[in-house]
Amino acid sequence: MKRIYNGMPAGLLGSEGWHKPWSGGNGGSCVEVMRLADGRIALRQSTDPDGPALIYAHQAIVKFIQGAKAGKADFLLSRETA
Repeated sequence: MKRIYNGMPAGLLGSEGWHKPWSGGNGGSCVEVMRLADGRIALRQSTDPDGPALIYAHQAIVKFIQGAKAGKADFLLSRETA
């Protein structure tokens, strides 16, 4: 089994299994996600499918999505910097 690590080229994870849950009218630039066999989640930029993959523990993604749904990430919607 190949070693899967944060920052590895996303192309090494293969081309099957990637999903675009957050696509929209942004010209095709979106985040793609893949559930790995060990339960972790890989994220990549759709416009750079061979660029780095960010690898997160399942629970980290759960907490992020729960926080986003609760409005804790709303500050990311503003174009102003903190």
